[in-house]
Amino acid sequence: MRGLGLEPNDFEETFIRAGKRGGQNVNKVSTCVVIRHRPTGLEVRCQRERSQALNRFLAKRLLVDKIEEFFLGLESARRRDAEKIRRQKRRRSRKAKKKMLEDKHRRSLKKGLRQKLSGSRGFDGE
Repeated sequence: MRGLGLEPNDFEETFIRAGKRGGQNVNKVSTCVVIRHRPTGLEVRCQRERSQALNRFLAKRLLVDKIEEFFLGLESARRRDAEKIRRQKRRRSRKAKKKMLEDKHRRSLKKGLRQKLSGSRGFDGE
């Protein structure tokens, strides 16, 4: 938070009842945490855990990551990771596919030359 220049009084926290799993605890206690960063207007809601304190901690972490991405844009770590995964999943071009298949064919020919010849015997004439 210090690295981004965030102040604790820039955040607005509200607590509401979670609407998911957690049983009686979730129905009685306001465990869902909503944190809003006033200067940027970014908001995060967290209701992962049954504990309000833990949800508060997780929400702050999520919000700081979101603010970092907002300020840094393309340089943020999350954006770089997402871009890397997108490149990995991208379909190959026709030229790349053709080259890959040619390399596979060349490799199979090379491996085929390594096989023992049928009907040949060892050096001792057995």
